[in-house]
Amino acid sequence: MNIYESVASESFALNEQIARQVFDIVPERGPLVIIMDKLGNIWPSDSEALAKLDINESFFKELRAKIDDGAEPVMTQMGQCSIVATELATEQSDRGYVMIVVPKSSPESTLTSVDLVEMVLNQFGLIARLIEKNNYLYDVQMKHYRVCGQSTIASN
Repeated sequence: MNIYESVASESFALNEQIARQVFDIVPERGPLVIIMDKLGNIWPSDSEALAKLDINESFFKELRAKIDDGAEPVMTQMGQCSIVATELATEQSDRGYVMIVVPKSSPESTLTSVDLVEMVLNQFGLIARLIEKNNYLYDVQMKHYRVCGQSTIASN
C-alpha cells in the first residue's frame, strides 16, 4: 500500500473529518467507535481502548467481508465486548465502515438495543453526507472566486 495515496485520498480526508466531528462527543467511558476505510486505515475514538482489545487484522477483514456481502448491520462478540458494524457510505461513494464496540456487553443485551445502535450507526452516514455536501459547496465557492478573480484581472 502506498501511504501517500491513502493519506491524499478523498475517502481518507472525509473519514478524518467525520472522526474529528464525532469523537469529541463520544462519552469517556462509553462505547468505542471505530471508523475504517476500504484500505484498512483505522480511526478509533479511543486508541488505548482499541489496543486493549487486541483485535487482529484478520478479524477486521472478516467483518468487512460480511458487510461487503450485504449482511448489515453485523453483530459479533469479542471477549467481553459486542461489536456492531455497518458500511459508511453516501449517495456519491462508499467510504468504508463504522463500528461500535460496546464494552461488558453480551450479544443478548446488545440485541435488545440493536435499534438504538442502528440509529447511531445511521447517524454516521448522515454526518458523512453533510460533510461531503459541505466540501462540495466549498469547492464550488472557491472555483467561483477564482473565476471572478481572473475576470477582474483580465478586465484591468
